[in-house]
Amino acid sequence: MVDFVQLQQIMKESLEQDRVIRTIDVTGSTLEKAVSEAAVLLNLPIRRLEYEVIDRGFPGILGKGQKDWKIRAYERVLAKKEPDQSVEEEAEVIDEVPIITDKDGDAFVHLYPEGAFLKVVPPIGKGKKVTEALVMEILKSRMVKDIDIPLLSDTIKEAAGVFVKIGNFESNPLNDAYLNVEVSDMGMKAYINVTPAGPGGCDLPAETILSFLRNNHIIYGVKEDFIRNFADRPIYKENVLVAEGIKPSSGRDAFIQHNFETDQTKVRLREGFNGQVDFKDLHIIQNVVEGQPLAKKIPPELGSPGMTVNGKVLPAVNGRDMTMPLGKNVHVGDDDLTIYADINGQVVEVNNKINVEPIYTVKGNVDIKTGNIIFLGTVVVTGNVEAGFSVKAAGNIEVHGTVEKAELDAEGDIIVHQGITGKGAGIVRTGRSLWARFIENTSVEAGNMVVVSDGIINSQVDAYRRIACQGKRAHIVGGRLRATDEIIAETLGSPTSGTETVCEVGFDPKHKEKLGIFTENKESLVKQLEEIRLNLQTLINIKKQRKSLPEDKERFMRELMDKRKELMGDLRKINEDIGEVQEILSGIKKRGRISASSKVYPGVKIIIRDVKEEVRNEYKAVTFILENGLIRVIKYEESEEKISRGDDGYPAD
Repeated sequence: MVDFVQLQQIMKESLEQDRVIRTIDVTGSTLEKAVSEAAVLLNLPIRRLEYEVIDRGFPGILGKGQKDWKIRAYERVLAKKEPDQSVEEEAEVIDEVPIITDKDGDAFVHLYPEGAFLKVVPPIGKGKKVTEALVMEILKSRMVKDIDIPLLSDTIKEAAGVFVKIGNFESNPLNDAYLNVEVSDMGMKAYINVTPAGPGGCDLPAETILSFLRNNHIIYGVKEDFIRNFADRPIYKENVLVAEGIKPSSGRDAFIQHNFETDQTKVRLREGFNGQVDFKDLHIIQNVVEGQPLAKKIPPELGSPGMTVNGKVLPAVNGRDMTMPLGKNVHVGDDDLTIYADINGQVVEVNNKINVEPIYTVKGNVDIKTGNIIFLGTVVVTGNVEAGFSVKAAGNIEVHGTVEKAELDAEGDIIVHQGITGKGAGIVRTGRSLWARFIENTSVEAGNMVVVSDGIINSQVDAYRRIACQGKRAHIVGGRLRATDEIIAETLGSPTSGTETVCEVGFDPKHKEKLGIFTENKESLVKQLEEIRLNLQTLINIKKQRKSLPEDKERFMRELMDKRKELMGDLRKINEDIGEVQEILSGIKKRGRISASSKVYPGVKIIIRDVKEEVRNEYKAVTFILENGLIRVIKYEESEEKISRGDDGYPAD
């Protein structure tokens, strides 16, 4: 790695070569003007210039003794990279080199009532030191006499940057420098205007300027460092900013920090586990649960007062408070800042108020525009639910149109004003009751009732209590229908349809299904245990004959014994589950019945509890009941309970 000394040597050699090629001498009244002139003549930007000061200029005193600056300028050339030096090493070397701005030393002569004072500032970097000749020239221009030459030499040599008395002068107080102060901008700024000293007049030291400002009540925002530099390099007959006040700052108003998206037009697509985006899941509804924090008020801030240069306090305007934007079904927490939901539902902001709506209304169809609907309340669809989409609600679902090959899932009731055409793939699940005009090629699960006005065709329908087809065309054709209490229709089966129609009552469909699953699992466990028993018996017989088993066979026998123990535990658990389900099923005291107010066609299968019978003859206005272990056909009987919806349009169960 190239160190700092080596880099300096490389740059020095390179610069020496270029100086010979492109060098020019330029003069100017100031150093800046000389450098600018050199840049123009060499047709280079100033940052590409290197220069040496040949003759140092002097601004003169009262227009006398002025001397131009003279420099020798040339193009700056970067050090060349060694062949074996990597780019990384070069960058590292450049980072390590400190940036030093070269600056010549300077000398200042000020005349005070006590005498003539000299301050010498040392050079920076490669800047030139102050010479005794330069100082003598300045002293001569200020008519300083009785100069202490040894002290002058020591002051120049030490360059301590402090004023030292080195001589005297003939004082003329009438020619002293003087200054004025002016306050403007409503007391926010103070300027001074200095008139230079004449022959024999005294200069203005920094402390005099500061004292003058204090006497004129300029006490705030005074730029002391600037004034001290100004005393060394004064600017005459111009307004110079020396103090600046601070304006008051208004406090921020209170505002609401929302925990939900307030722009209802935004669509939030999510990527699935397979990396694909399901455009049916638009997540337009923002569901919240009871007790969920929805928003928080950020209190207003106090303003910061200002101050004029005269020390006058400028009062600030504090931020404005705001009332909590409370709408329906929300409340403020104990901290008086946080807004919480009172119910499950959709959070929305309407008229600048936060509400939780228990009902979400889809104005039109559930389709690609709305995406799938998931809501922690009641969903009302004014149109249809199109094929391939789903509506899931913690409350009720009401569809004013039809439901195609879609999925409906509600913890409450489902009401479909038209019908459900599942096309073999539709699924409807409700924790309570389903009300529809018709059901066709759909799988239905209801925690209470299924009530249809026109008919049920080729569908799988399970209801905890009853299935009722009530209407002039209320027929059940094809499929499998199961209910605990009863199945009622105008017509069961069809004289022409070859589709099997199965009606089952007298048990809980869900628990019976569980019983079937438990029974299948038990049979599988018993089969596995029998296989393990046979394998263990074989190994035991071999061990009896040979007195021992090979290590792999011994290990296999232990594994079989551990597996048998595990399966025996599973078998005990599933026997307990089967017992619980059987107890529930046996406790159902509903006798169960199946009724048709008009006709029952041959081929319909009737199942009441565990008794099965296929209808072989056509019946009119009959009810099937179970009596003494046999299915009997009696005269049609009306349902024991009236099936209707309440005043609010929802089922009155």
